[in-house]
Amino acid sequence: MIDDKALDTLFRAARTQNGWLDRPVSDAQLAQVYDLLKMAPTSANCQPARFVFVRSQASKERLRPALSAGNLDKTMAAPVVAIIACDTHFHEHLPKLFPHNPAAQDWFAGDANRAARETAAFRNGTLQGAYFMLAARAVGLDCGPMSGFDNAKVDAEFFPDGRFRSNFLCSVGYGDPAKLFARSPRFEFDEACRLL
Repeated sequence: MIDDKALDTLFRAARTQNGWLDRPVSDAQLAQVYDLLKMAPTSANCQPARFVFVRSQASKERLRPALSAGNLDKTMAAPVVAIIACDTHFHEHLPKLFPHNPAAQDWFAGDANRAARETAAFRNGTLQGAYFMLAARAVGLDCGPMSGFDNAKVDAEFFPDGRFRSNFLCSVGYGDPAKLFARSPRFEFDEACRLL
């Protein structure tokens, strides 16, 4: 089992950030985050998540019209904003990613399997988005995930061919502790879980 310090970093002391210190995030750090998250499981190793790291001011301006008012300032101030999207044609890569079962691509191919493909892309892309946050925390970064934005505007601006679809945004950097809210309550085990 990992030690208490690691558990605190990943879960107990980790917070959703609402403000950012003026410290950059390097390309090497983002690559390190990806190299960790890619190792976590997805169905049939499908890995549908795609990540766009919005860093420059010009790129952030492209994102601005899609942001809700409550998320605008903190998102524009973040060193990096990750657009976490999924590839709606992820199955085309299964011969590479799941080579021991050549039939896997057929599970999701064609119009008849569109609903299954979209469900798998969203489910597994969401998992990879969660892995992204844990990996970012593991390498010393803070996260500010959000769904307060217009997906259609993000997709039109960043994924105009329609193959990728945005799921959620996650600001990444070094959080400003002065801008944290008090931690909200959590359900206790007996409120959220059943043992059968």
